[in-house]
Parts: sequence; C-alpha cells; structure tokens
Amino acid sequence: MLSRVADGFYWMSRYLERAEHSARVVDVYLSLTLDDPTDKVGLDLLKSIAPAGSDGSKPAEEPEVTETRAGRIAPEYLTAVSHSVVRARENARQIREQISSAMWEQLNSLYLTVGTAGISHMHDPGAFMRSTVDRSHLFHGVTEATLSHGEGWQYMELGRYIERAMTTASMLQQYFVEHDGPYKQAGSSTNDYGAGVGLLRACAALEAYCRHYTADIRPERLAEFLLLNPEFPRSTRFAADRIEDSLRAIARGLGRQANGRPERFAGRLRAALNYGTVDEILEDNVVRYVEHLRKQCGQIHSAINQTYITYPIETAIAR
Repeated sequence: MLSRVADGFYWMSRYLERAEHSARVVDVYLSLTLDDPTDKVGLDLLKSIAPAGSDGSKPAEEPEVTETRAGRIAPEYLTAVSHSVVRARENARQIREQISSAMWEQLNSLYLTVGTAGISHMHDPGAFMRSTVDRSHLFHGVTEATLSHGEGWQYMELGRYIERAMTTASMLQQYFVEHDGPYKQAGSSTNDYGAGVGLLRACAALEAYCRHYTADIRPERLAEFLLLNPEFPRSTRFAADRIEDSLRAIARGLGRQANGRPERFAGRLRAALNYGTVDEILEDNVVRYVEHLRKQCGQIHSAINQTYITYPIETAIAR
C-alpha cells in the first residue's frame, strides 16, 4: 500500500475518533452545567479536550466561555468538533478510491451537516454533539460491514485506538489532577461522586462500570476500569491490545518479522497494562503513570510514521 494511502486511512480514523470524543465530552459538560453554569465538574471535563487548532494543541490561555441556550461554553470547543470532522473528511477524500461508497456517503453526510450547521448549532449544541456521536457510530458500523479487513482496515484500527488510548488517558489525568491533587495517592482524598460519574459518562463507560463494580464509584476503581479492563472497548488496555494486533497484522501482510520499532513500542505498552495492577499504580502516582502512557502512545505514533509513512527512499528500495 502506498504510504499516502496508509496515512489517509490512519488520520481519517484518528480525526473521526477525536471528533466523537470531543462531542461526547462537550455534551456531558452541557448536561452537568445545565442548572449551574459554574459547575466545577463540567468545567474540569472540558479541560481534557483541546479547542480547534491546526495541530490540535491547547492555546496558552483557556478560551473565554460565552452564553448559549444550554449553558456556558466557548465557541472554540464547539469548533473543535467541526474541525476534526473536516479533517477526517479531507483524508477520506484523498483515498476515495480505497474506501467503500457507503463509508464516503456516511462521512460526507456528517461533513455536510457540520458545514451547514454554522453558528446555528450554538443555539442547541447538545443536539449537535449527540448527532455527531451517533453519526460516528454509524460510520464505524458501515466500515465494519463494507470495507475489506486488509491493510487499510488495520491502519484505521491503529488510528482509532491510538487516539482512544490517548484521550482516555487524558481524561484520567485531568480527573486525578483536579480531584485528587497532582501528587496525592488515588483513593486517599476524594469522594467526589459527581466527578466520577462525569468522567465515566464522558468515556461512555457509566453502565459498563456499574455492571462491573455496582454504582459505588471510587477513584481507584475508576483507574482500574479505564486503564486495565481487558474487555471494555474504551479502556487503555483494550486499545493497547488492538494496536499491537494491528501492527502485527500489517507486518505479516508485508512479509516482515513483527519485531520492528512500532511493534516493540506497542509490545511494551501492552505488557505494562496486561501485567500491571491498580495497587502498583496507586503506590506510585496515577498522574505520572498516565502521562507515561501518553508518551508511549506518542512513541508508537512516531514509529509508525517513520516506518510506514515517511521512511527514506533507500529503505523503500531495500524492500
């Protein structure tokens, strides 16, 4: 597969995952601040996503919030969702011949909805965000049913789960910084039930958590569920498993040994999560641990880019 095509699959999936995550966070924020616009839980959740920008980075200063019918929110946070959808669609357009018509139609429909909504979605941002999440789910369902599960599919899985691992880690990091102190042991100080519920809802994990632990929400259980649960699709461990599986599948498809830099970095991340325990994490520092996970995901991303996307011409000739 051409590196341009691989890059298109990868970033199309990453941007769509980012749009879905940001939309869900904003929707939860609006719900929490519906009665009290100064609700700290909702404001803390919003800090875990970056307003729109060319590189997705956060600005030096938090944007100023403005009034909407549903609560208080900065236009930049709403625009962050639209920005990710536009980027996803642009990557899909560049590989149009590689994806199914159903995939293109679904993503283009979302793009057109974002484009025509304009400032009108400011009057009902909650409905706009829920629609974005629903359409993202529809796209993944259509992709599952209509795209061959070959190399392109594996690059989509990589983009999806690297983005998911990083966003889940960001949510946890923000939660423990704001509600347990940057250097405190998790589970030692906070009993903020509302913050825990908000975090779980933002990760689409509330029902799954309650089935696993009941409704007794504790910081140590939140860390264990969102980091180490092997079955929940939005846990970091689940994402790490899928990342390594996809990298190995790509290597096999190219006739390579699955021992390159991307596979080694992914193997380290997977092993750390598969064999780690929440007690060990709590003995150290949750914020520091989660930050390390995010750096590992960044290493995997860089290794994928250097190995499969921007490799030197000499490497291509040697292959």
